[in-house]
Amino acid sequence: MLETIDLEAALSRDEYRRVFPELQERLRRLQYALLEAEIPTIVVFEGWDASGKGTVIQRLTRKLDPRAFSAWPGAPPSEFEQRYHFLWRYQTRLPEDGHMTLFDHSWYGRVLVDRVEKWAKRKEWEKAYPQINEFERWLADDGQVLVKFWFHISRKEQKRRLRKMETEPSEAWKVQPEDWRRNRRYDSWLDAIEEMLARTDTPAGPWTLVEATDARWTRVKVFRTLIERMQAALDRRQQSPAAVSRTHMAEQATRDTRARRAEEDLARARIVAKDAGLPLEDPAFFVSPPEEK
Repeated sequence: MLETIDLEAALSRDEYRRVFPELQERLRRLQYALLEAEIPTIVVFEGWDASGKGTVIQRLTRKLDPRAFSAWPGAPPSEFEQRYHFLWRYQTRLPEDGHMTLFDHSWYGRVLVDRVEKWAKRKEWEKAYPQINEFERWLADDGQVLVKFWFHISRKEQKRRLRKMETEPSEAWKVQPEDWRRNRRYDSWLDAIEEMLARTDTPAGPWTLVEATDARWTRVKVFRTLIERMQAALDRRQQSPAAVSRTHMAEQATRDTRARRAEEDLARARIVAKDAGLPLEDPAFFVSPPEEK
């Protein structure tokens, strides 16, 4: 999949200034629209070290309401979390209905870092593929928006960025020995990434490959993709408000249907009572449905 990426893709400063503010505003409005429609959004950021994921997340959240989103940075599992299935700690951080959760690194660590660094046995990361696909299918079936990004840069570009970060006092701490070791093993990581993308690009959880060499291009593509996916989910929910039964939209959409069924059930009960010679309005046999508020 990665061979299709044009790593030279770039956006001019003038074009960026023209389109980006409107994208930020559209995303801000969509956040509130999905909050009202009770549609949860999950955004997964995966990619090479120094590919710009953190910077994009900062830009993404700048105009969002902090009461309705959370961001989780990638970190090794704690001793407590290691007692459970590798997906468990992510399941506990899924968003409430209408909220958004951003994962800076996610459950894909099982088939990437655990695999390449040999922290998991082959049989463990092999069986993680169908488990991940099933998990994401469940999220989609539940009406949740799942958007997955892979930030791609070349080995040469990654090396250049790591060197630049080392010279910046505010960023030098981010560069660790393992970052350089992973850069040297770029090809080994590339094989694992290609397999991961091929085996987990599904209708329920498609990947969006982001050409991350140019920062302006990266931001605009992420915003446009996220807006498109959120808008599509909102349109589907508005067209089929009863699709997710736990929501207020479903309750309102099915109010007339539920009232009609209650009347039909009551009418059938009266017929049975009449045939049995029972009082038609005996309170012991009939309880009127509660009035709608």
